Amino acid sequence: MLRRLLPLIRGLSWAEWRQHPWRHGAVLLSVALGVALGFSVQLINTSALSEFSAAVRAANGDPDLTLVATGREGFPDMQIEALALDEGVAVASPVVEIDTTARRASGAAVQTLRVIGIDALRVASVAPALMPRPESGSKPLAVLDPELVFANPAAMQRLQVTVGDSIEIRAALGWRRARIAGSVPVGGAPLVVLDIAVAQAQFGFAGRLSRIDIRLTPGVSRAEWQRSHAWPATVRVAADDDAQQRVSNLSRAYRVNLSVLALVALLVGGFLVYSVLALSVSQRTPTFALLGVLGLTPLDRRLLVLGEAALMGALGSAIGLGAGAALAAVALRVLGGDLGGGYFPGVAPQLQWSTSAAALYAVLGTAAAVVGAWWPARAAEQLAPAQALKGLSSQGPPHSRLVPGLVLLAGAVMLALLPPISGLPLAAYLSVAALLAGGVALVPFAVQMLLARGLFQRKPMVLLAWQRARHQRHTASAAVAGVVASLALSVALTVMVASFRGAVSVWLDTVLPADLYLRTAGSAATNEQTALPASFVGQAAELPGVIRVRASRVRMITLDPSRPPLALIARTLDDAALSLPLLGELHKVPADETGVFVSEPAALLYGWKPGDRITLPLPDGDRFVVVRGIWRDYARQFGAVAIDAAAWRRHGGDARLNELALWLSPQADLAAVVERLQALAGTDAPLEAASTAELRTLSLAIFDRSFAVTRYLQVVAIVVGLIGVAASLSAQVLARRKEFGLLTHLGVTRAQILGIVAGEAAAWLAAGVVIGLALGVAVSVVLVHVVNPQSFHWTMDLLIPWGPLAALSGAVMVCGIATALLSARGSIAREAVLAVKEDW
Repeated sequence: MLRRLLPLIRGLSWAEWRQHPWRHGAVLLSVALGVALGFSVQLINTSALSEFSAAVRAANGDPDLTLVATGREGFPDMQIEALALDEGVAVASPVVEIDTTARRASGAAVQTLRVIGIDALRVASVAPALMPRPESGSKPLAVLDPELVFANPAAMQRLQVTVGDSIEIRAALGWRRARIAGSVPVGGAPLVVLDIAVAQAQFGFAGRLSRIDIRLTPGVSRAEWQRSHAWPATVRVAADDDAQQRVSNLSRAYRVNLSVLALVALLVGGFLVYSVLALSVSQRTPTFALLGVLGLTPLDRRLLVLGEAALMGALGSAIGLGAGAALAAVALRVLGGDLGGGYFPGVAPQLQWSTSAAALYAVLGTAAAVVGAWWPARAAEQLAPAQALKGLSSQGPPHSRLVPGLVLLAGAVMLALLPPISGLPLAAYLSVAALLAGGVALVPFAVQMLLARGLFQRKPMVLLAWQRARHQRHTASAAVAGVVASLALSVALTVMVASFRGAVSVWLDTVLPADLYLRTAGSAATNEQTALPASFVGQAAELPGVIRVRASRVRMITLDPSRPPLALIARTLDDAALSLPLLGELHKVPADETGVFVSEPAALLYGWKPGDRITLPLPDGDRFVVVRGIWRDYARQFGAVAIDAAAWRRHGGDARLNELALWLSPQADLAAVVERLQALAGTDAPLEAASTAELRTLSLAIFDRSFAVTRYLQVVAIVVGLIGVAASLSAQVLARRKEFGLLTHLGVTRAQILGIVAGEAAAWLAAGVVIGLALGVAVSVVLVHVVNPQSFHWTMDLLIPWGPLAALSGAVMVCGIATALLSARGSIAREAVLAVKEDW
């Protein structure tokens, strides 16, 4: 029967699409927008991560095994002598890696740079990408010349130099001048390659190595060779994918959260599909009834609606994939692939198409449309054809059911309590989805409760609008489902960003007590080469206008090779309760043990708590220390450990410093103090200085840039929700042409009809806004107290910005009512007689 009716079904469906192109266009737009955002974020992340990982693989080569230093000070190079005598080792290539800074000429801007020292006679067989390529006409042993270096393209671009130019590199004893004698074909961040002996002598690495890349003799089992050797505590055997895993873990939480947020539009699009098709099925009741009488089975009617939804989802997904690829290409060119996160510095990736990702998002877009059409399809299936032809079809159950919505909300609460899965808040994401679905399922009941009592009983037009809005509450569910979902998500993101920004602002007040802050130029990884001498503190304290100076030493340590390094901060901690924003109580440490403070991210990542004894790689070796307390730190996502400067020196640390905090007298000239400090440091040790106000402004600007994408996604969610309002209310108004014609014959004016439509829309939208606000606050609790700690290892207090939320709600109300009025104006413009005679 279905096969015989296919021509008729195709004709009716095509007529429906031609009669209401705006309706199906709204569905296509919402699906396409969701797919485009999600697919573009996926392509950007994949391209950036692939480019960064490829650069890491090129720099590390393809050895059978790698011996890596557990600390940044390296391990003794006597290990290379033992490996040279090992019959199971074919090649052992020593490498020294130093993070430092460089500049094009004296006084030029300082740039971060990695220096890699290699043995040119061995590196080619293990890591050929590190083999220098001298310029034509160079002497045969140019790579051994201590005055020459070989730069990769990123270094030449960052320093604005070419082969033959000279640069200055910050070494252990000051700036050293070197000429770029050629290139190395390694991508990624800026780096230069030079002879390993030169690197050891000039960068404070004498007698030490960072790693040894090993190529085993053919036939030697890697596992057996590794079991037959024992290594000191300063050496570990790295797994093949340690570097790639570390790079992936560096940005994984950011990438996953961004991808989930990008799917917001697709989720809202699913609710929009439900809204549009629910009204479409309601309007086409006579058509479905006629098909049923002609022999179309209930299952066929359900498949017909699902098929239309699948087709719209597939078309929308195809459009979204093309738009997403174009958007990703533009973002990679403009943003460099990090979308504000700053996880891939120095990487300018090219767009890499992913067929698997395209297939995934095509399936997601189609699935969102089909899932959104499931309930309208069920309504078409349960239609009674004979009754529908007589105009006796039901308008919905008299009482709204609570059980499905309550079950979803209860499930959301249980999911929010679950721990992260593989370090990601996957259960929390499902909790957010369950909250949204449960809230939308409760819309009819909420409308019934909110509109239970009629207002302005003596005003007929208002009463008419109020009563229709109350009795058509299931139609309201279809009309405002998109508004509820989009407003809830936008409210949740607004609350989350406001809470985070407020927490950062309060935190800055605690961690920035001084008037002026200085640090050595470069990043935290370059501190070993750019540190200032201990005498600088006394000299700075004697400058006019300086009352007090606090110095800090910052270096990076690695506890887990698959995770990014932690920051180890050595500073005076006489009164940690005042100088650190502590969380919880302090633990008393015995006099014969060393106490440290750990940041909140470090405590969450490694499971530390006050009183725990942990192992840290200190200058005199791995040492047990006791956790005294935990402090809140929003500056370092992957954790930090603070140790008292006296304890640091007891464990072999030197007295050099990287950061300074200065308290100034009220009469001090800030600019003059900065000028004197920079002159004191000299051109060999450039300093970056900022006042407390400047640091605060810069920190909040970085925060706002990091969350810029989130704000764009909020706008997208609201736009998609308003599209749903336009589609839903316009469909209802068009379906009521005969009703408007009858009211006109009864003497109701055109302005009064518009008032009725506006009143109904206002009642439904008000209910949707109330539900959306309540849902948004509930979702924000999950985002603030579950997603953020599980993703980024930060906690914060919930801060609800009532002003922006009120403005957001008002904008949704105004836009929704305006949409309903515009639709009504077009519908009641026809002659009342023609409207009443329609279909007779």
